[in-house]
Amino acid sequence: MSMNSSDFPFVWMSFSQEPGHDQEKDFEEFEANLQRGKPFVILTDTAPDEGHEHSPEDKKRTALWMKKHKAELRKQVLATILIEPSPAKRLGIKPFAVLFAKFWGYPLMLAASREEAMTIARGLLSEQSTPSPAS
Repeated sequence: MSMNSSDFPFVWMSFSQEPGHDQEKDFEEFEANLQRGKPFVILTDTAPDEGHEHSPEDKKRTALWMKKHKAELRKQVLATILIEPSPAKRLGIKPFAVLFAKFWGYPLMLAASREEAMTIARGLLSEQSTPSPAS
């Protein structure tokens, strides 16, 4: 995965990886976004490869990193929005989205287009910035 944060709070992520990709750099980019201390949304139009298997070391590193940053992830990452034009593929991703949310602590939402994804992202961010009424 690689992140493009130039349009923060809209962070674009790509799951396509070339051989020799530096995962440590990915985690550093993710951490830099968390250190901003502001809510953001991750958007992507590349789903993780179904056939791609992570090594046990990669899985362990990801799990440890996620546990270390669990509070920030739950507070600051409002969602990952996956853009998938195919209704059949979106339907097939829904069971994975449940597992994703349990692991990462924030939802995986689906959109049919980039425009729909941006509308969802703007909605999430505006909900976050609207003060809740005093009880």
